Amino acid sequence: MELALKGRTALVTGATSGLGKHFAKVLAGAGAKVAIAGRRVDRLSEVKKEIEAAGGTCAAVVLDVTDAPRIGQAFDEIEIALGPVDILVNNAGMNIRGFVTDISVEDFDAVMNTNLRGPFLMARETGKRMIARKSGGRIINIGSIGTFRVLPGVAAYCISKAAIGMMTQCLAQEWARYDINVNAICPGYIETELNSGWLRSESGQARIKTFLKKRLQTEGDLDGVLLLLASDAGRAITGALLPVDEGQSL
Repeated sequence: MELALKGRTALVTGATSGLGKHFAKVLAGAGAKVAIAGRRVDRLSEVKKEIEAAGGTCAAVVLDVTDAPRIGQAFDEIEIALGPVDILVNNAGMNIRGFVTDISVEDFDAVMNTNLRGPFLMARETGKRMIARKSGGRIINIGSIGTFRVLPGVAAYCISKAAIGMMTQCLAQEWARYDINVNAICPGYIETELNSGWLRSESGQARIKTFLKKRLQTEGDLDGVLLLLASDAGRAITGALLPVDEGQSL
């Protein structure tokens, strides 16, 4: 299978830490020119330096995916620096723990704006530009096992990720005629800055013991499916919601 991405430009949102940072490095390692987007300027600079030190090509753009007017500007900057975006990894996300009766309207809106509205706006801008230049491309949304099942205490997060699943399939159907593949990777529990505190807590450790393999996943477990969906090897895959979770969703 041909997994190389030489000559392509990838954009990864939420790339200042966690999965986004990892995805950017993996795509750069496969030969793609990588644009990294995030809100934290210092972190963007650090990630850019790491990618370039490893021999990759990288551009950094400051972007909050909830800022609709800024999205088009960010794409213009990326096109000037690296060329048109061929691959979008819609990774930016957040989580606020809380039961439905406890979470505030403001917190619910924050989760939905970042996890659903932002990715929708990013995908829409990517799709519009790919359609206009008749280039085709790949959009990879980052879902969760919460796309398919209830995760206790994070209703807003699960609602947003379930919606990401339907968004993925809607866009895949609309844009297949333009050779734009839209898929979602749905990981299980992986320790990141967003969830580290809870996973190390007593309740988090108890949760891990319920997993089939009694362990957390690692970021590297997602590398194969990421490269498959981003490359020509995945040309026939679109509209797929792919669990990569060591069976945690069973």
